[in-house]
Amino acid sequence: MKKLLSLLLLANCLMQSCHAQSNNNQKGTMDSANKKSQVYSRTDTGKVVLSNDEWRKILSPEVYEIARNKGTERPFTSKFETSKDIGTYYCAACGNPLFKSDTKFESGCGWPSFYEPISKASVIYTPDHSHGMERTEVTCGRCKAHLGHVFNDGPPPTGLRYCINGVVLDFEKAQAAADDYNKKH
Repeated sequence: MKKLLSLLLLANCLMQSCHAQSNNNQKGTMDSANKKSQVYSRTDTGKVVLSNDEWRKILSPEVYEIARNKGTERPFTSKFETSKDIGTYYCAACGNPLFKSDTKFESGCGWPSFYEPISKASVIYTPDHSHGMERTEVTCGRCKAHLGHVFNDGPPPTGLRYCINGVVLDFEKAQAAADDYNKKH
């Protein structure tokens, strides 16, 4: 069943033309201009509404393609897919906190997967009927950047699998975890 699901997800990605490049140097990372922009904040909860031209100036082309054009990165290319680092995942477009690493799991689908967002306000759910499928799109609750989709085949306690494009994620290691690691090494 898991292999079949992986094949279906891979087929979905191919149908969407897999717009993103597989340059791992840019995956889930921010250029310094975006982190310094007035839009990017890990503490501001105010909604961000910008024109496509304004987003294009702030975001890298790869992040823009996924976040604003609802693209999909190629499966198994995100550095976050198998990452086991402890910390918090943020929206790469605006800095909104999205997922804690302790809700991340390896689904085998090729994209970072989580079973629960940080809060109900972290994400927005929208029916997605594209490509002849019935899915639920997940967007950032602050800037409405396209993140991925949510499916009802995840692990307990929620039974959900948030299948998220790593390109639109930014990650910060938990300070306590980093301090513990540094003490041991």
